[in-house]
Amino acid sequence: MKTSFIYLRGLRHADHTVFCVQEGQKTYYESQFSKYVPYSSGQQVKRSLLDSSLEILGEQQAPITFNKVIKANGGMGEGEPWSPCDPLYTDQLLSGWMRAQVGEIPVKRRSPLSISAMRALHPLLTNVTKENLTFDRSANPDIHPVKVRNDKGEVMTEEEVEAFLKDKKISLTRRNFIQENARAEGLFIYDIAIDLRTLFSVSLNKYEREINEEVEKKLRDKGWIETKNAFGSCLVCPKEHRDKIIPALAHGIINWRITSNQSRTFSLMETLAIAISDNANKIAAAIRAKLSEDTEKQKAIPLIDESAGAEIFIAPPCEGYIQGMHGTVNALEDAQNHLIKILNDYNYESSTDY
Repeated sequence: MKTSFIYLRGLRHADHTVFCVQEGQKTYYESQFSKYVPYSSGQQVKRSLLDSSLEILGEQQAPITFNKVIKANGGMGEGEPWSPCDPLYTDQLLSGWMRAQVGEIPVKRRSPLSISAMRALHPLLTNVTKENLTFDRSANPDIHPVKVRNDKGEVMTEEEVEAFLKDKKISLTRRNFIQENARAEGLFIYDIAIDLRTLFSVSLNKYEREINEEVEKKLRDKGWIETKNAFGSCLVCPKEHRDKIIPALAHGIINWRITSNQSRTFSLMETLAIAISDNANKIAAAIRAKLSEDTEKQKAIPLIDESAGAEIFIAPPCEGYIQGMHGTVNALEDAQNHLIKILNDYNYESSTDY
């Protein structure tokens, strides 16, 4: 595959879980099919992907400085968070940065990874359910105290509480009701585009800077190579460092997991299939859904089209959700190795592809 871009689509199944929170599972309204559809932001997918890659590398995230501002009225405001804007940190290299500090020239580098939200393969193939939960300790009342405060905020005595309960003819429970907890389930996809031209390079453009002079000197001292790509002069990450990052990046892209928000509702969110191509249209055709014409009520059917022209890797769990599919136990490892090969084959030092 000779290309400057890699496109990847992943298909996953989520079961009764929460993977992005906004008053419960985050949703948007799909107007054509008149229903709420669960989704997870691209930023959360990106964070999960980077965390998975850093775990393989044994690295920590780049240190971010959070700036706070004391206002004239005594309150505290939010300043701009500062990243180090240093591609020697792997997560900075892969995710990009922006910093506009007073007294300094602004620096900005766009991420070479464009990552979509994790959203429905088709609106009719996902669902959001709501349930009421109970935080209940009524089975052991002697070890769980209850404090009752009056309208002045004062803690009432036991005698006052007993008199109040007797007067109102109510009981004092040791349980709280948690209402309207939304859970998501169904088939979801995420898309990733990788710009190989900028994946391991930083521009030396002096007019729209990606790095300052201090970082540039540090990179040169670390063996970064000056060359040219489609955007002009740049510094390229040395091969020995790329050889460490590429397997970790491929692992993160294939195996990332959203584990936040799932303490009570964990789902494996198992990967069913992966499609990889140098053509975005081919991955869209390879993993898709279509509307059935055999039923009066609208119904969507998930499809994996092996004739679409993309490289497709089908995992065994896919057989339970898409008819006619036959998965292989090494499918995800094969997808990861295929991705590693494409990343390794690209000529980062002398590419001028547009």
